[in-house]
Amino acid sequence: MNTVSVEILKDLYYMGVNDRETNLFENMWPLPEGVAYNSYLITDEKTALLDTVKITKVDGFIDSLKDNLGGRNLDYLVVHHMEPDHSGCIKTVRDLYPEVTIVGNKKTKSMMSDYLDIEIGNFVEVKDGDTLDLGNRKLTFVNTPMVHWPESMVSYESTDKILFSQDIFGGFGALNGTIFDDEMNFEFFQDEMRRYYSNIVGKYSKQAAKALQKVKALDINIICPVHGIVWRTNPDRIVDEYIKYANQVNEEGVVIAYGSMYGNTEKMADYLARFLAEEGIKNVKVFDVSKTHVSYILSEIWKYKGVIIGSCTYNNSVYPNVNQLLYTLKMNKLNNHVLGIFGSYGWSGGAVKELSEFASEGGNFEVVPTVVETKGTMKEDDVEGLKKMAKEMAGLLKAE
Repeated sequence: MNTVSVEILKDLYYMGVNDRETNLFENMWPLPEGVAYNSYLITDEKTALLDTVKITKVDGFIDSLKDNLGGRNLDYLVVHHMEPDHSGCIKTVRDLYPEVTIVGNKKTKSMMSDYLDIEIGNFVEVKDGDTLDLGNRKLTFVNTPMVHWPESMVSYESTDKILFSQDIFGGFGALNGTIFDDEMNFEFFQDEMRRYYSNIVGKYSKQAAKALQKVKALDINIICPVHGIVWRTNPDRIVDEYIKYANQVNEEGVVIAYGSMYGNTEKMADYLARFLAEEGIKNVKVFDVSKTHVSYILSEIWKYKGVIIGSCTYNNSVYPNVNQLLYTLKMNKLNNHVLGIFGSYGWSGGAVKELSEFASEGGNFEVVPTVVETKGTMKEDDVEGLKKMAKEMAGLLKAE
C-alpha cells in the first residue's frame, strides 16, 4: 500500500505515505525507522489539498487524491512549506488540475518559481490572519518564518479546531498502521520525535518558541503535521513537548561524548561515567563519536542538561569526529546546559585547548571548573581530577 488514506472527520482525509527506502533524511540524518510524509484533503463546498508528498511516492498519492475527490475538481492547493518532501508533487497536481488555485505567502510564490521552475498560474497570496473560505470550514493562516524555512506557515480551521502545522509537531519514523496518537504509545515515538526536532528545527528554537506562543493561544482539538502522527485525542501533549524542546528545558542527566584512537580517552569516559553514578546521577549516556551518528548524540544532549566532551589529540587538534560534533552543537545554539571537557595527548597537546575555546563560544554553557588533560594513559592525579569533575557536574545539576 503506497498511500494510506484515512478519514479524520467528515470531509477531512489524511493522505500519507511511508518512506522506508530513504537512508538519510536531507542526505544527512539516518532513518532506521523510516519517515512519513503527510498530506490532507478537505472536501467541503470547495475542495482543498493541504501540501503534497515526496515525488518518489507520487503514483499512489495521486490515486488516493482522485479516489477521495470522487470525481470532483480540486479548487485549492495550500502550500504550508516548500521543502521538496512536501512540495514534490505540486507540478503533478497542477498538471492534473490545471485550474487549481495555489495558496501560499509571498515567499512561497518566489520559492515555487525557484524550486519548481513552473508558471505559477492561479495564486492567492495570504498574510497573517487571512482566511480561506471553503464552506463549512475556513482556514486562517499564521506565518511561522524560519520554523524552519522562511516561507513556513500554519493554518487553523476554526469549525473543528484543527491546526495544520506543517513541520511543527513532526517526527521521524514511518507510521506502522498507527495514524493517530490514541493508537500508539507516545514513548514509542518520543525519541525519534526529539531527534527530528533537535536536528531539523533546533537551530531555530528562538523562532519556534515565538511560533508556539501563537499556537498555544489557539483552541485546538486536532493537530495535523506533515511528518509523524495525527494528534486527535491529546494535542496538548505534543504542544507542551515542543514548547519544552524550543526552550531547551531538559532533565537531570549527563551525556558523555568522546573520540578515542587507542582507548586512553575512552577509559577516561568510562571512569567519569562511574564517578557520576557514584554522585547519584542516574541518567548517564556514553557515546563514541566514531560509532554513533551525531544526530543521536544531539538528541540526547537536547534531553539532558549535563554534557561532557572528551577528545584525544589528532594532528595537534581535536579529533575530527569530535570536531563534527562541536560544529553541530555550535550550529544548533545550545542553551541551558552544563559543560565539562577532558582529553588526552601523546607528545603535543591541542584537543583540550580547542574544547576550551568551544566552551567559551559554542553555546550558552555553565562550565565545570575542573578540566582533565592526560598525557598518554591516566595517572593517579588524572583519576582524582575526573572524580572532582564528576562531583562538580553533579553539584551543578542538583543545584538546579
